[in-house]
Amino acid sequence: MTNKNNCNYRLPAEWEAQEAVLLAWPHELTDWSYMLDEVRACYRDIARAIVRFSRLIIVAPDCSAARSALHDVDNSLVTYYDIDTNDTWARDFGAITTITSTGEAIVNDFKFNGWGLKFASNLDNMVTRRLYEHGLWPGRYNNCLGFVLEGGSIESDGKGTLLTTTECLMSPNRNGDLSQREIERRLCDTLGASHVLWLDHGALEGDDTDSHIDTLARLAPGDTIIYVGCDDEADSHFDELKAMERQILSLRRPDGMPYNCIALPLPDAIYDEDGQRLPATYANFLILNDAILLPVYGQERKDDLAKQIMKIAFPDHEIIGIDCNALIRQHGSLHCVTMQFPKNSITK
Repeated sequence: MTNKNNCNYRLPAEWEAQEAVLLAWPHELTDWSYMLDEVRACYRDIARAIVRFSRLIIVAPDCSAARSALHDVDNSLVTYYDIDTNDTWARDFGAITTITSTGEAIVNDFKFNGWGLKFASNLDNMVTRRLYEHGLWPGRYNNCLGFVLEGGSIESDGKGTLLTTTECLMSPNRNGDLSQREIERRLCDTLGASHVLWLDHGALEGDDTDSHIDTLARLAPGDTIIYVGCDDEADSHFDELKAMERQILSLRRPDGMPYNCIALPLPDAIYDEDGQRLPATYANFLILNDAILLPVYGQERKDDLAKQIMKIAFPDHEIIGIDCNALIRQHGSLHCVTMQFPKNSITK
């Protein structure tokens, strides 16, 4: 759907210059409590990779564990805030930052309700407000707490196009009082969008988010869409991912031209201790200044293939694999635990 929009602000693309990345450190009261050492090791790897390219913001009820894990990192690059959290999925409760035509940052604080009332989220929902009160952002605070929106549910090309899924945004436990047209209008008014692309297909087993777009398909430079492909007819995802692929290939840019579409492999099935398939995906990568942090799963052939494909889409970026087998134990991956903030959007 394309809308007229005269907004003087926009949602930057993730590949635009960044100032910092947010992490919420795992603690004893999160769902990670039974595997805390393992997941903290993964967070340590992510954090150390981030500070090579960006500042790092860390929140936790008590940041001492994070400070200890990162004792050998340049402290001038890391800022710690003691803020209570329910869990660690910063992508979905972190601020979604828009930029005005004059370069001013707008901190948009949307409501996070635990992916449609599935999990407790009262503390996570307050993190953005708490960070603003601590003075992290010098720009405007925009209270959007009357509208449920998670960062992992939208992709932006920085030019007015958003990519999302109907399964997530039309979930009755998020904004069930609004029609698809009304939700789209809200996105356009708040994020400065003028062209919204909806995917009606695509879902990964074990995904609690109702098909967040960042598990399935991502926008990339050069009018590119990188998406999860599946050629194995025996895989339970085959029919749904093929339907998604057909829809992606039919999408058009605002000028009516097709997108450049690149398929990522689907990781081999990984199961939890109860035999439930986990939502492993290479699409859940984080774009940094000059680097891509790519989730990998100890599957050498497919991990390497995913790295090669990402290098095609981002030829000037260093592709860094991060073992995310720990993260998917709680049904998420690398992009889910991070949130980037655009250049010049936070206090120096």
